Amino acid sequence: MKIENTKAQMRKGVLEFCILSILKNGDAYTSEILSQLKDAKMLVVEGTIYPLLTRLKNAGLLRYRWEESTSGPPRKYYGLTETGILFLKGLNTTWSDLVTAVNTITKNTNTKNTKK
Repeated sequence: MKIENTKAQMRKGVLEFCILSILKNGDAYTSEILSQLKDAKMLVVEGTIYPLLTRLKNAGLLRYRWEESTSGPPRKYYGLTETGILFLKGLNTTWSDLVTAVNTITKNTNTKNTKK
């Protein structure tokens, strides 16, 4: 089993959460979202993010608007809907619970393994 596959699956599992978290600070266009994800070492390619943004929009979590750009074609800016804000709050709680559980398990496991 290759660790890179597992790492990729872990990133995919939290990608929606990360995108919604980025947008909680205000509307952003796709390049800005990608840049923030890459800065955080969440390796994402454009081909992954566009379908995900569409899925989140179709689920009612995101809205978008077009804005003219001075340096090219109009840009599509995404933002959270009220439903998206509530969904993100739920994900924050779930994430916090998950982090606590994983830390508890890995801490206990690591402690037991070092005592042997």
